[in-house]
Amino acid sequence: MSTFAGLTTSYTGLSAARAAIELAGQNITNVHTPGYTRQRVDLSANPALGTVGVLALPRSGAGQGVTVTGISRLADDLLTASVRTASAAAGYHASRSDLLAQLEDGLHEPGANGLSAQLQEFWASWQDLGNAAGDGAAAAVVIEEATALASRIGEGYRAVADQWKAARADAAAMVEDVNQAAARVAELNDVIRRTSLGGGSVNELLDERDRVAGDLAALAGGVVHDRGDGTVDVLVAGNPVVAGTVAHRVALAGPTTPGGGPVQLEWERRPGTPIALDGGALAGTVSMLAPASGGSGGPLAEALASYDAFATTLAAQVNAVHRQGVTTTGATGLDFFATDPALPPALGLRVVPTGADGIAAAAPGAGALDGSNADRIAQLAKGAGSPDAVWSAFVARVGVTAGAEHDRAAVTELGRASALARQLSTSSVDLDEENLNLVAAQTAYQGAARVFTAIDEMLDVLVNRTGLVGR
Repeated sequence: MSTFAGLTTSYTGLSAARAAIELAGQNITNVHTPGYTRQRVDLSANPALGTVGVLALPRSGAGQGVTVTGISRLADDLLTASVRTASAAAGYHASRSDLLAQLEDGLHEPGANGLSAQLQEFWASWQDLGNAAGDGAAAAVVIEEATALASRIGEGYRAVADQWKAARADAAAMVEDVNQAAARVAELNDVIRRTSLGGGSVNELLDERDRVAGDLAALAGGVVHDRGDGTVDVLVAGNPVVAGTVAHRVALAGPTTPGGGPVQLEWERRPGTPIALDGGALAGTVSMLAPASGGSGGPLAEALASYDAFATTLAAQVNAVHRQGVTTTGATGLDFFATDPALPPALGLRVVPTGADGIAAAAPGAGALDGSNADRIAQLAKGAGSPDAVWSAFVARVGVTAGAEHDRAAVTELGRASALARQLSTSSVDLDEENLNLVAAQTAYQGAARVFTAIDEMLDVLVNRTGLVGR
């Protein structure tokens, strides 16, 4: 073996150590970069030059140094897939939990600002009128409390309707995020494939693609499949939203105000064909926007239906008793509440009497100062089918549903955090480990340099001092 070959061997050691130092620096620099996966230098020992006979075996002697064969990205595909799955479940339940918590908070129950408190004031005003029949002030209080109650019902209904519209707008924004993420994955697929074919490094591009694919999973439950050519497909509800270098756009269809048909995700190229999402924040939000269906529909639409049912029950029960009473002018058969047929009952509820002479507080033939019919209306607060019972049942349903969804969100978030921790234990940068790698690479570089110096000194003796002995 030529003495000069040792220089080449030492040079390969210097190059390998320098690559390890540079890569340690890259890892350390990106310790806080979201989605960055740590990398490692892959080394391969070079065999001795030449072969022996037909078996192509390496000749005896030292090898020819080391070669950097590549830069490995220390990612575990199974762990990454488990993070996506957990993120889809966590996103779904977190979205529903947030919306249900907002719905529950908007009821203000129990509390002075809740509808239950206003109901109690309403029934108490009828009780007071029964004890002071013919008192214009007591009658005015009844009208005032009834008007406040109707207004509170309308405010509650509008608050839920506004929440529905806001959730619909959020869902539309999520759809645009899905389309942008899908387009980015398709773009990265193309760049990764071309860069790989050209022999370039794609590790950072793979990190970005995994991050964007993770966003897709959290939004719409996207499932990633490797095509084996450097590109991946992303499936949503079993159909590709990304197929290699092509992204298929989705669209949100359905009404923009509550009370219409279902809000659903569709393929933009196939209008009318719904996408049955099975995970992600978008799926959770869309499920909250479903139409009412006898208690099993979307929680927001069911809340609106409950407000309407409460307003209808209240008006029907109060009117049924009020019609049997007599006003101070002798009129009977009068309604106390009315609704506007052009509006939902909760929004169209209004008080008919404008003064004491429109309130039928007395029983027929009992005289103008009788308040027994007002007492009967006050007693409507009691009983299984009373307006209070209807409202309490609705509040209880919302509370139970919100509590259960909160628990599910907490459990799935723990699952997501656990999956992420397992993934990071494999792929994240550990500063202690990288510092050790850096010291080891630095020591290797110094050792290779020392070998280089030793060979240089040998060559100096051979070239400049050979034949000078004895002169």
